[in-house]
Amino acid sequence: MSCLACCCASATCGLCSSVASGISRKSARIAYCGLFGASLVVSWILRETAAPLLEKFSWINTSDSYTKEWYQQQAVLRVSFGNFLFFAIYALIMIGVKDQNDRRDSWHHGGWPLKMIVWFLLVVLMFFVPNVIVSIYGTLAKFGAGAFLLVQVVLLLDATHNWNDSWVEKDERKWFIALLVISVVCYLATYAFSGVLFMWFNPSGHDCGLNVFFIVMTMILAFVFAIIALHPAVNGSLLPASVISVYCAYVCYTGLSSEPHDYVCNGLNRSKAVTASTLTLGMLTTVLSVLYSALRAGSSTTFLSPPSSPRAGGKEALLEDPEDGKKGEAEARPVSYSYSFFHIIFALASMYAAMLLSGWTDSSESASLIDVGWTSVWVKICTGWVTAALYIWTLIAPLILPDREFY
Repeated sequence: MSCLACCCASATCGLCSSVASGISRKSARIAYCGLFGASLVVSWILRETAAPLLEKFSWINTSDSYTKEWYQQQAVLRVSFGNFLFFAIYALIMIGVKDQNDRRDSWHHGGWPLKMIVWFLLVVLMFFVPNVIVSIYGTLAKFGAGAFLLVQVVLLLDATHNWNDSWVEKDERKWFIALLVISVVCYLATYAFSGVLFMWFNPSGHDCGLNVFFIVMTMILAFVFAIIALHPAVNGSLLPASVISVYCAYVCYTGLSSEPHDYVCNGLNRSKAVTASTLTLGMLTTVLSVLYSALRAGSSTTFLSPPSSPRAGGKEALLEDPEDGKKGEAEARPVSYSYSFFHIIFALASMYAAMLLSGWTDSSESASLIDVGWTSVWVKICTGWVTAALYIWTLIAPLILPDREFY
């Protein structure tokens, strides 16, 4: 039996080593996304199972007043802290990498067995850190999560403008018709969904002025987007305005659905099964949004591209690392995206994931609920307003600052 166990362990280690060594020959960016996804799964499992174990750690269980929810938050925050440190350290190491001849370029793409060991040790080490340090990290994570949401907003604005420009450049009647049809559908969906929100979050017989304000503000902003975008003095288009309107309506819904379940104006009575599915959807959305952020960060026209990187967008596939297969060339080739900013994205995403799984460290709700509480409500509502402000700024900035180049 022991011989069989040794053989299985040896085969498992060999498989892990083979997978890790093969990552460098594929896309390193996808591998980092996979590592981040693994950290989410670990956080989720420990959140549900590690509370009894953490109670036995004397350096964590320092008070008899700690609840099960507190231990669940500790498990999530400590895994997130280790994940954050891993990517933050890499972000610092990769500062200033401009070409593929830099030794740190190989550190970014290769060495995956060592990376996995370091990541694992950092996560384990965080369970021996004093509570006060984890508490400080939990506070800072709220701001980091907000920064991650802001990155998503900027990337959404960039994507909608690129989508509109690519269809306009085709200069064909069918594409203009497609732009108009999609824009009208998006606006109809925005106002129809807003009507549904009125039914869900403004039940009759209750004073739900705050919810009504949130929904009406979303509808007004959608109308303002169209007015400004279609103004003759603004070089705008209806497609970005309609897409941003749909996004703001969705963010409004997610904010309202995060209201406490005992709040009379929250018309969604969700069972534990639905809450678990909400968590699954939230985790999937987070992974996909981080993946998109990382890939968009690889674009030379988005965020912090190295000064030596090629500009004005090659047509390389985002899921392929252009560095692969070019290591043997003698001449110095510039890197195509900022490695440092790439890791910053994942560091901030680790904070956001911790807030998602811990309910923004709000202890007012039951431990079985995910992403519920007034903190979550206001974060999401403010995200929608920031999205609106940034979009309006992209429209009016060329008028206010005519000497600046914005495209």
